[in-house]
Amino acid sequence: MSELRSIDARGLSCPQPAMLVRLAIQKTGKGTVTVLVDSDTARENVSRLGKNSGWAVTVQEKPDSSYRIVLTK
Repeated sequence: MSELRSIDARGLSCPQPAMLVRLAIQKTGKGTVTVLVDSDTARENVSRLGKNSGWAVTVQEKPDSSYRIVLTK
């Protein structure tokens, strides 16, 4: 089932953003998962998790120094 999920993990410290993303990609299976994070560590961890799980990862830095990470499969 192809789905679109959105996760706002701003303000959460690691490993919480990665744990939320792991649950979302397991439930979604394929589709798009969009994640908002506000730290470099969360960006790196979520991106690595997505790539290691076979998802394409796109990272976009926003003007407020947060990041929008889009995982697609």
